[in-house]
Amino acid sequence: MAKSYKKNRKSQTDTQDFVVVTFVDDLEQAKEYESLLKTNDIPAVINEQNEQLSGTKAIAVMVPEDFLDEAHVVIESQNAYDDFYDFALDDETDDDFDSDLFEDEF
Repeated sequence: MAKSYKKNRKSQTDTQDFVVVTFVDDLEQAKEYESLLKTNDIPAVINEQNEQLSGTKAIAVMVPEDFLDEAHVVIESQNAYDDFYDFALDDETDDDFDSDLFEDEF
């Protein structure tokens, strides 16, 4: 039994060395960030936290402090990519596009 206790204690200590890289509102987004970070060789964990003052639940994505700056860059890069992709799709479906602009008037 002592061996199991030491294993659990080490796991708790490792998690305590983690810092919050971002807070999100839903578990799906947290899992996406966790997967993204792990894909980029950054250890990550999800930690749900209850906000006592507002009564809401925030979900923290956490990484070891040594990886914090790199994690911010990875997440911001993904957000910029997502924003660009959303903008490109919105631009394609824009109903205000003047289709007559490219027609020949000969």
